[in-house]
Amino acid sequence: MADPSEQSTFTKDEKAAMKAAARERKQPTGEADLLAAIEKLPEDDRAIATRLHEIVAKAAPDLEPRTWYGMPAWATPGKQGKVVCFFQPASKFKARYGTFGFQDTANLDAGSIWPTSFAITKLTKAGEAEIRKLVKQAVG
Repeated sequence: MADPSEQSTFTKDEKAAMKAAARERKQPTGEADLLAAIEKLPEDDRAIATRLHEIVAKAAPDLEPRTWYGMPAWATPGKQGKVVCFFQPASKFKARYGTFGFQDTANLDAGSIWPTSFAITKLTKAGEAEIRKLVKQAVG
């Protein structure tokens, strides 16, 4: 049996995400970093992330593309900009679907309970329209 003191609470993927976040805090990222992160993704995730970037850029041109924990994200302007929305690829943590999520900076409040992330297996025209609407509301 393994020594409990040698066991980690975090998986290898979780540790990698934390290291990416530490780098991002020291050296803010931008669109080139987002595009590089997208390029490294497996084909299915890459197609979704590329399309999401296009949708967010058009729906909320004031949001700045960047990476967040190594994932594609879009934030309020400025060096200390806050992430509004992000894409967590399925491949990131070996999940069966990717998620498009919103941080608490997003203006999505709808009463006392509302969704803040959405599972994506593929983007349809209806899905794209819903994301466009949510992103506009988030920055509105």
